[in-house]
Amino acid sequence: MVDAIVEEIRLQKDYLGDLPLASIYFGGGTPSILSEKYLGRIMDTIHQFFSVQEGAEITLEANPDDLTKEKLLSLKAMSINRLSIGVQSFRAEDLVLMNRAHTPEEAVMSLTNAFDVGFSEINLDLIYGLPTSSDANWVENMKKAFDFPINHLSAYALTVEPKTALAHFIRKGTYPPVDEAVAARQFEQLMDFAQAKGWSHYEISNFALPGKEARHNTAYWQGKAYLGIGPSAHSYNKDTRQWNVANNQTYMKAIAKGVIPSEVERLSTETQYNEYVMTGLRTKWGCSFEQIAKFGEKYLLFFRKEAVLLIKEGMLVEQDDGLVLTHKGKHYADKVASDLMMV
Repeated sequence: MVDAIVEEIRLQKDYLGDLPLASIYFGGGTPSILSEKYLGRIMDTIHQFFSVQEGAEITLEANPDDLTKEKLLSLKAMSINRLSIGVQSFRAEDLVLMNRAHTPEEAVMSLTNAFDVGFSEINLDLIYGLPTSSDANWVENMKKAFDFPINHLSAYALTVEPKTALAHFIRKGTYPPVDEAVAARQFEQLMDFAQAKGWSHYEISNFALPGKEARHNTAYWQGKAYLGIGPSAHSYNKDTRQWNVANNQTYMKAIAKGVIPSEVERLSTETQYNEYVMTGLRTKWGCSFEQIAKFGEKYLLFFRKEAVLLIKEGMLVEQDDGLVLTHKGKHYADKVASDLMMV
């Protein structure tokens, strides 16, 4: 797989033109299980074929049980300067429900170790809306997270994927089904908690200390070009979007023949408008009238017309030269975006 990844980097070296890389993100699975040898090889290949900005944000997603002090020291030595740690919860019952391999103690130790070796840019992942977690439990989880000197938090409502152990247990009645009302209430608690701490709720699922918003993910929401490498990876260069085949074996066989196994979609003006609305509204910056006007006058007229009712309903509010979601609107972000899309 690493052979294929480094070869795809070579094959894709011209995808972004001359754009220097402002961020590099190791994610989409559990990259922290890779040895330093393989991570280093991938990093060396990136530097060989791309220009990397000085001070670029270089993030590694990691499971808490992978982050020993030795591992962390080796990651720091290879220029990784930001960690996204999948804690999910500090409660053992929650972790069992989600079939996580780590314990609450390992979650705490991974964070402690990371700060001890000198990592200062750390994102922590939490899950809310769990059938094993009351509102009081969720508050305790948030308190434990903010007790650490983290500067970024990603929080997601629990989703039950088919063919998982959790889906099986819910069908059997071992656990109750996910309650959307509980998830909505705990999301509200999170927004209030983060606001009281002075954090910026800069994207529906992401919170940060002011100035510490993740550069990598922010680039997605602001429509900047990016290149994804590996099975299932998506890429975007403002004119087209492409995505690699998901199957590992198919991916590796194609790359070995010098072929990138991807599908490509050329984006129409309507698709670009819809994507801007969908991603822009998720952020604290919202959607700019000036940017929408660039798609054409009919798009601006449509956007303003459809927004009237959403403003009356308290879902949107005018800010600067555009519209942003209100506190209430953040609960209905997908529906609001859908109402403003052209179909």
